[in-house]
Amino acid sequence: MRSIWKGAISFGLVTIPVKLYSATEQRDVAFHQVHREDGGRIKYKRVCTVDGDEVPYSDIAKGYELPSGEMVVLTDEDFADLPLSTSRRIDVLQFTPLEQVDPIYFNKTYYLEPDAQGVKPYVLLRDALEDSDKVAVVKVALRQRESLGTLRVRDGVFVLETMLWPDEVRETDFPFMEEDVDVRPQELQMASSLIDTMTSDFDPGEYKDAYREALESVIQAKVEGREVVSPEAPEEAPAGADLLSALRASVEAAKKGRTDKGDGAERKAAGSAKAGSRAGKDGAAKSGRGTGGAKAGTKAGAKKTADTKAKAKSGTRRTA
Repeated sequence: MRSIWKGAISFGLVTIPVKLYSATEQRDVAFHQVHREDGGRIKYKRVCTVDGDEVPYSDIAKGYELPSGEMVVLTDEDFADLPLSTSRRIDVLQFTPLEQVDPIYFNKTYYLEPDAQGVKPYVLLRDALEDSDKVAVVKVALRQRESLGTLRVRDGVFVLETMLWPDEVRETDFPFMEEDVDVRPQELQMASSLIDTMTSDFDPGEYKDAYREALESVIQAKVEGREVVSPEAPEEAPAGADLLSALRASVEAAKKGRTDKGDGAERKAAGSAKAGSRAGKDGAAKSGRGTGGAKAGTKAGAKKTADTKAKAKSGTRRTA
C-alpha cells in the first residue's frame, strides 16, 4: 500500500507522526466507454460553453453558481488563504463510547501507521484506547476538506473513520411515518421468531459478490468464445401474499436451511469415518491375501520337494 497523506495525531501535548492509507478498495469490474463498431476508446474534450473553444486543463478553475445564474470563479490562491487549523494534524477532541456514534455519520476508512520516531507513543495511545472501550473523536483536514472523525483500534492498528457533519445527514420525512399501521400480535410474534431463527454470529467470509462473479464469468466466456449461460432466477413469493403466511413459511425455510446445513456436516463426518473404516478393512484384506499367498507358496514348495524325492527313488530301483 502507498500512503496518501502524512501528518500527526495531536493528543494533549503528545504528537505522534503517522502515515495515512486507504483501508478499503472497491472490487467492481471496471469498464471503458468504447465505440460499438470497432472497440475504440471514447475521449471527451473540455469545451467552453461561451466561446466553444477547447480549454486546456491548466486554464480550468472552480466556479460556484449563484441562484441568479452568475458564476463566482475561485482560484488556487483563494483556497490557499482559507484557514484549516487542523492541516496535517489529527486533533483529538474527546473520547466517547462507540455505541453513541451513529454509523450513518461514517464516511471513509483509513489505516494509520506510525513513523519510526512515533512508534512508542503510538503503541501507548493504542493500548490505552483499546483498554478504555472508547473511541477518540477527532478533527482532520484531508484534501482541503475538514472533517470530524473517530479513532479506534482494529487488529493492532489505528483506524480513522472520517465522518459527515450533522447537517449533511438528511432528515427522515416519509408519508408512511404518519400513517396508523395496525400490526397484529401474531404477526409480531412470528417476525420475532424469524429473527431468532436466523440469528447467528457474523462472518463476512460466508458471503460473496454473486453479481461480480457472474459478470466476470460472462467476460471470461466471451474471451474464450464460449456460449454465455444465464443463471436461473430465484423463486419469488407471489405478490400480495398474506403477511402471516409469508412469515411462517420464512421461519420454516430458515429452520430447514439450518437442518440441511447440520445434516450436511454430519454426512461429511460420517463419510470420513466410513472411508476410514473401509480403508482399514481393505488393509486387512490385503494382509490376508498376502498371508494366503505365503501359505500357498509353502504348500507348492513342499509338493515339489516330494515329487523330486519320488523320482529319485524310482531311478534307484531301475538301476538296481
